[in-house]
Amino acid sequence: MSQCHGSDIALVDGPWQGEPPSVDGIVTTSKDVALAVLVADCTPVLLVDRVVGVAAAVHAGRPGMLQGIVGRAVDAMTDLGARSISAVVGPSVCGRCYEVPEQLRAQAAKVSPVAASVSWQGTPAIDVAAGVVDQLQARSVAVQWIWGCSRESEELFSYRRQHRTGRFAGVIRLLEAHTEGGV
Repeated sequence: MSQCHGSDIALVDGPWQGEPPSVDGIVTTSKDVALAVLVADCTPVLLVDRVVGVAAAVHAGRPGMLQGIVGRAVDAMTDLGARSISAVVGPSVCGRCYEVPEQLRAQAAKVSPVAASVSWQGTPAIDVAAGVVDQLQARSVAVQWIWGCSRESEELFSYRRQHRTGRFAGVIRLLEAHTEGGV
């Protein structure tokens, strides 16, 4: 996908022909494709319903979190039959390191109160990943949060730390569907 810090979702059933769409979430029921999300300091979100066989990859930056990108991805999955969705939320810049003006923190707090944070310097900040996790849990999605701060960890790429372009990826691919109660 051509990630653009928005809240649009695209259905994927095979490799793109031509330019990828400008979206921040992709959903599939195909076992023939792997979905990937590239991030630097934004939050990668991978979602799956293993029983029905629906998967999604979401790029959740501050604008996407504020616009409800993860809820739109859950809705797209539900429209494809998903009923038991679980998510892995990957590492991103933490609330201590994502300093913003007070008006942006207040805007984030209206969407998800737990997203409002305070930086290491005691200034207004946003914890996008906490907001994403909160939004997923509000939709009854089981969440595994792989915590880590991209700015603080040398193992993760961070534009805020390195001031150059680069990314790390979250990738998900459907396997054969599991049956309820099966192995």
